[in-house]
Amino acid sequence: MAADEFRRGGSVSTVLARKLGGELLRLREKAGLTQPQAAEALSATAPKVAKMERGWVPLRDPDIRVLCDLYGTTDPEVVGRLLKLARTDRERRKAKGWWNQYPGLHSLVEYVALEDIATNVRTWQSAIIPGLLQTADYARALAVGNGSWEDPDEIEPFVESRMTRQGRLKAENPLELWAVVHEGALRQLVGGREVMHAQLSHLVDVSRQPNVKLQVLPFLAGAHPGMTSAFTIVSFAEPGAMDVVYMDTSSSTLWLESEEDAVRHNNTFERIARGGLAPRDSTALIERIRKEL
Repeated sequence: MAADEFRRGGSVSTVLARKLGGELLRLREKAGLTQPQAAEALSATAPKVAKMERGWVPLRDPDIRVLCDLYGTTDPEVVGRLLKLARTDRERRKAKGWWNQYPGLHSLVEYVALEDIATNVRTWQSAIIPGLLQTADYARALAVGNGSWEDPDEIEPFVESRMTRQGRLKAENPLELWAVVHEGALRQLVGGREVMHAQLSHLVDVSRQPNVKLQVLPFLAGAHPGMTSAFTIVSFAEPGAMDVVYMDTSSSTLWLESEEDAVRHNNTFERIARGGLAPRDSTALIERIRKEL
């Protein structure tokens, strides 16, 4: 899907709501129940359930609890995550949540809101350091070099928002991050030698965190399955939960939300990772590049 939100009349379908609706649809089908049966439990109509499952309407906590009971979903962690996803979607629609303080995020707002409640992120980047691993100076240099900002005053809030995102890596329940970065991104002098030296030092430091796995795909790997595009896979805790694939291009934001797309990109990511250096060897290469600076 090539947009963060879809509009139909006065309704809006958001990435967050589609994620939540898709999870409820999966649980309903797993329980062998129909939309009319779900509607009866909610004292609603089948078309309303269909809208809920397609992300067209925000979901209330009582409705989620009723549906979870109906579908036999009793794990408090699963129910709690669905409730949090619904709350995040409602906050997003009402322009609440910390990410809405930063208008410079633009199309990234939906992604950041989803990342904020994810448990696992896998990202392949061929040209830049992943946002969760960037230093402030590197992020600032990227923004300046991009040259597409209508208001330069938005750059600093954008950098601040990127640093806020990184708090997930050190939270009480930290985000699990697996990043594969092409060697070319490490050698590109974004911001100059001093900025890149500090950025590479930061990569070495953060790679020591137990919830961060960092690999480098070296030039010597030759042709590989990630040459056409970079992408990020956002995942959630329980088995069977649907992954969401995010791709950001110069002209649009692309969300891939089907199970088929998730499986294909997970397979592609694993193939890229197999061609990458082991984490220890990746760190050694980063340190060698840093010393060259």
